Amino acid sequence: MDKPLKDGPADHEMSDSRKNSGKQPVTACLLSAAFFGALGSSFIYGYNLSVVNAPASYIKAFYNKTWVERYGGPIPAETSTLLWSITVSIFSIGGLFGALSVSLFIRVLGRKGTLLLNNSFAVIAALVLSLGETAKSFEMLIIGRIIIGFDSGIALSVLPMYLGEITPRHIRGSIGQFNSILICLGVFTGQVMGLPELLGQESRWNYLFAFLALPAILQLCVLPFLPESPRYLLMERRDAAGAERAFQRFLGKKDVSQELEEVHAEARAQDNLHIASVLQLLRSPAVRWQLITVIITMTCYQLCGLNAIWYYTNGILREAGFAEKVLPYITLSTGAIETLAAIISGLVIERIGRKPLLIFGFSAMAVFFSLLTVFLNIQNSVSWMPYLSYVCILAVIASFCSGPGGIPFILTGELFEQSYRPAAFMIAGTVNWLSNFAVGLLFPFIQEKLQTFAFLVFVVVCILGSIYLYFVLPETKNKTFMDISQSFAKINKIPVPSPSHEMEMVLSNKPDLNGKVQDAAKTESSF
Repeated sequence: MDKPLKDGPADHEMSDSRKNSGKQPVTACLLSAAFFGALGSSFIYGYNLSVVNAPASYIKAFYNKTWVERYGGPIPAETSTLLWSITVSIFSIGGLFGALSVSLFIRVLGRKGTLLLNNSFAVIAALVLSLGETAKSFEMLIIGRIIIGFDSGIALSVLPMYLGEITPRHIRGSIGQFNSILICLGVFTGQVMGLPELLGQESRWNYLFAFLALPAILQLCVLPFLPESPRYLLMERRDAAGAERAFQRFLGKKDVSQELEEVHAEARAQDNLHIASVLQLLRSPAVRWQLITVIITMTCYQLCGLNAIWYYTNGILREAGFAEKVLPYITLSTGAIETLAAIISGLVIERIGRKPLLIFGFSAMAVFFSLLTVFLNIQNSVSWMPYLSYVCILAVIASFCSGPGGIPFILTGELFEQSYRPAAFMIAGTVNWLSNFAVGLLFPFIQEKLQTFAFLVFVVVCILGSIYLYFVLPETKNKTFMDISQSFAKINKIPVPSPSHEMEMVLSNKPDLNGKVQDAAKTESSF
């Protein structure tokens, strides 16, 4: 809301409110929702990105053994490669189906209810994947991978939506980064659990998949006792009493009239709130550039080249002279760097902002990809060059996790108001998983044609993404969802409400929960 034209009691009251909201401590309820919500969602996604790497040879041997028992002869090399490719890539197909189903689930079950239901998919996938060897069925592994992909597709849309709606605006970015931190922690955990001393053995690899059930069960033990999104309760369920109780628990205070009024103001501004469909979102001029921004950011998130980095890591370490048996331990550094960079990003995001971190991350990736291309082309002539190449790999990973690795999910929740948010996450999720699948499908061909110059493709993507974000994306930190929408009004060619019209809307009196009339002009929410 615009500032009053001259100082007065309301001005001082709003200033005091801002100060108080800034000093307001983070409650155990909010931290529990962020951590356990991400543990049963983002962590599982990250774990599945890395868990198939360590037991790959054992799984292929199981495929061959099963084939021999069924058909009396060894599996053809082409068939073995095809089955393994399907096992790996079907995860993205499951994720796409999960993203496409999000809107239906959250309309019926809400944010928290969808997260709870999603745990059932994780538990089922864990059982199917871990029992595949016992049942002598490689089909079970493929089915399990598509189920856990479906789980991840739902999780990566619903969790950022839930965290964005339950968190005060002055820490919305930091809490939102729990999504990225737990993804990185999941990747790191998959690497650790796959070590030969733990579960990376031929007799234990199926337990790597059984482990998937643990974070899902932990979330099932905690999340039922935490509140639903108060914005969802108030704006979509019309449950004012439930929304008030949810705000009280998340904020740790009794008087939440300011927070309730800000949600009411957003509902009034949207005129007869109804949840928009994907088609309505695509047709709406009021959110056109928000949608373009989310699509470009999510595309860059997948096409910036991080997935391709893993292709070169072990090869570069071998060139540096490291023994094959120590490679799994050295590559743990990649997971550790990922996690550390994501944590640091979560700590500084409210100081630096989303836009600078995104632009810095993509720009730094472009720089280090360029250096890596140079180092890869001369490493055979200089003995110590592989070490510099590996440093570049770590730098690319750290640059990615400093901003591009988590902020696209936060932005998807921030750039859209309540009525458009489910459809926006559905589109963002679809773009994310299609881009993920495209990288997995196309990169081997790009690498075959361009060899070490393949990274220059990602340099172009990172630079173009940075340029777009610099000119189009407004900073969203510490802004209400209405403020962010108005930031796009000019580029969308939508008239911005005049101060008099805005004040008239906010001054409209409404009964509060006790039946009394409250003056909305004195409210300035922390949400």
